[in-house]
Amino acid sequence: MASFKPTKIQVYPKLGEKVTQDTLYWKNYKAPVQIKEFGAVTSIDFSPVTPHNFAVTAFTRIHIYGPFSQEPVKSFTRFKDTAYCGRFRSDGQLLVAGCEDSVVRLFDVSGKVALRLFKGHTKAVHLTDFTSDRYQILTGSDDYTCRLWDIPNATELTTYREHTDYIRCGVTSKLNRDLFITDKRYNIFILLRALIHKPYIIFNHGGRHVKVWDLLKGGQPLVSLKNHHKTVTSLALSSNGQRLLSASLDRHVKVYNTTNYKVVHNFDYAASILSLGLAPDDESIVVGMTNSILSIKHRKKQEDSKEIAGQQRRRPSYRVFVKGKNYVPKQDDYLVCKPVKEHLAKYDKQLRTFDVSKALDTALGTYIRFRKPEITVAVIKELDRRGTLKNALAGRDERGLSQLLNFIIGNLVDARFTPVLVTAAEMILDIYKSVIGQSPVVDRQLLRLQDLVEREIDFQKELLEVLGMLDTMFASSLPRKEVPCSGIGRSNGLTQGEPSTSKPQLQVT
Repeated sequence: MASFKPTKIQVYPKLGEKVTQDTLYWKNYKAPVQIKEFGAVTSIDFSPVTPHNFAVTAFTRIHIYGPFSQEPVKSFTRFKDTAYCGRFRSDGQLLVAGCEDSVVRLFDVSGKVALRLFKGHTKAVHLTDFTSDRYQILTGSDDYTCRLWDIPNATELTTYREHTDYIRCGVTSKLNRDLFITDKRYNIFILLRALIHKPYIIFNHGGRHVKVWDLLKGGQPLVSLKNHHKTVTSLALSSNGQRLLSASLDRHVKVYNTTNYKVVHNFDYAASILSLGLAPDDESIVVGMTNSILSIKHRKKQEDSKEIAGQQRRRPSYRVFVKGKNYVPKQDDYLVCKPVKEHLAKYDKQLRTFDVSKALDTALGTYIRFRKPEITVAVIKELDRRGTLKNALAGRDERGLSQLLNFIIGNLVDARFTPVLVTAAEMILDIYKSVIGQSPVVDRQLLRLQDLVEREIDFQKELLEVLGMLDTMFASSLPRKEVPCSGIGRSNGLTQGEPSTSKPQLQVT
């Protein structure tokens, strides 16, 4: 007796994203390291100098982590209330931070106590940053003011009162010491100290979009990126400036190509993202979330993969394992192999015992039906090949028939499954046409099936019309070529010099 052959599950091409160089580059990170902070992580800033430590601002503390440390290498806890916006100076030696108590604190990275206290704001300070000359600090507060401070003398230099709302974020230019950018809800202020009469330019940002402006053209908008559906909280540039990263409360980090501003990659996280940091060499991506989790991804290195491979390899057993692997058998050699035990799926075991109805029920299970519909279609196709599909479809109650119709409706217009499911749908109509009108649930599904088929037929007709139009356009756009007819008379189709064999016609006068 021949052995039972399992149901052949056809492998369909996966409809996924196209693998590009960006996909390979941004996927080349290890599994994230997650660290629990004391509160929501509101700010992440990398030191510009090696080894590129990064400062994490969360609740009343600022922790400094090394590139690969899971514990803080330094902590600043001398805050009376919630700390904000801890940022490094360009030499990596000083760190500035704001606080809910309106005091701005300046720290030496190698020390513990604050070097300077800048007092002047009347409400919480959410924005702090160093100017490009390293000797001044820009701050922004909920008191609607931006202030410029001198570090050596710990004095206030300038106060900007043009804002009419809370100042929650901003940055100083790393190239021009007189250029600052601050945010007022949905407007962006460009502060220019060089302009006397009107030292600012206002851009109407609006909404939850990422917008790019050209300052050299008077603030001309270049592009508006609408890929997030919630508020964008943080931005970062890659090391070469050719990729822009945006983080949002929608739990996604988008990577854009700065040439055409198209999304080239996407990172997903478990909670809303408040802050994002990218190492200057792109070796680490650090994300702070609302659930107080700090997620750190490190780039994979070739040395790491080689080390892991070396740890997994056991030299003596490995040599024994591969012994004879590349041996080529000779003509007189006999191949002796152990019988392979065949493991059948549940539906195959039921098909083997001719329980066709139970086999179809198994293939219609919740997991298989939704996650692997190709298995359900393969079982239906196998039943049809055996000639037992009608027996498997018949005798079903309202629940079983409804489940089957739901699967057909959900996958009928899939080009991969249509030939098989159309046959099953026709059999269902033939079997259950006598009971139509007895179940409102089944009747509604049959109406849905009818509407689906009619709409698909209309789509196919429109598609054929479009294809006909395209064929006509392509045919008319092709250059016409004359077929060479050497030695053939164009008037009568005879070779030149060949006498005609047709009889002359008589003319009656």
